Amino acid sequence: MDRGYDTDKILALLEEKQANSVIPSRQLRTVQRHTDWWLFKERHLVECLFNKLKHNSRLATRYDKLSRTFVAFLKLASAMIWLA
Repeated sequence: MDRGYDTDKILALLEEKQANSVIPSRQLRTVQRHTDWWLFKERHLVECLFNKLKHNSRLATRYDKLSRTFVAFLKLASAMIWLA
């Protein structure tokens, strides 16, 4: 998530779920939260992977009816991205 998701409702939901927030504070906030920038960069890499996986229509539309064939193709596509 980026600065656009820096709202009190989302932060309260993350606290309720006991999740770590890696959303940077907006510049206009009076109290700036600490942001772990290393974790923020790692999250961005995961988002980029999901974006690359969604370019494959077989994964995006879930053509496979069985979960094991879907997961098998997901692993194959991930390996192909990793090797590229």
